[in-house]
Amino acid sequence: MLAIGTKNVLRAMLVLLAVIATGCSNDMSDLETYVEEIKAREGGHIEALPRVVVYETYTYDASTMRSPFMPDSPAVTQRADSGVRPNEERNREYLEQFSLDTLRMVGTLAIGDDNFGLLQTNDGLIYRVSVGNHIGQNDGRITTINDQEIQLLEIISDGLGGYLERPAAVGLSD
Repeated sequence: MLAIGTKNVLRAMLVLLAVIATGCSNDMSDLETYVEEIKAREGGHIEALPRVVVYETYTYDASTMRSPFMPDSPAVTQRADSGVRPNEERNREYLEQFSLDTLRMVGTLAIGDDNFGLLQTNDGLIYRVSVGNHIGQNDGRITTINDQEIQLLEIISDGLGGYLERPAAVGLSD
């Protein structure tokens, strides 16, 4: 049985060698004809490269001008301090961790002579605030509560090392 299997393997190898040998023949006449046809064709037109424009250099001399990152005049930097400063020693209230645009006024509550505002945070919880409470991230102190809005004064940096008071409000949501 072993001899029959070996004969079949030898026959298969001889057939494979014959196929490989015919693939290596030197007849390339069809390839040479094709190359000659391609060489005989008329060449294509190549457009000229676009002209390179040389830009003129410009020397910017602004040494005599005011820097845009400095105040307009020296008088502004030497102005008197307004005295407005955030109180760093007071305890922060819970609603000071939220920016004003994430707080929504959802109503008011009157208990006797006291008027309270109702603010809702993004997590859906509602908090009661009164005049004097602090809300928002800019040391905002509530000054007025009415049926339409909660008004407050924020303390913000003026960019020159001082602080300014800026009015803000949280309006009643629809």
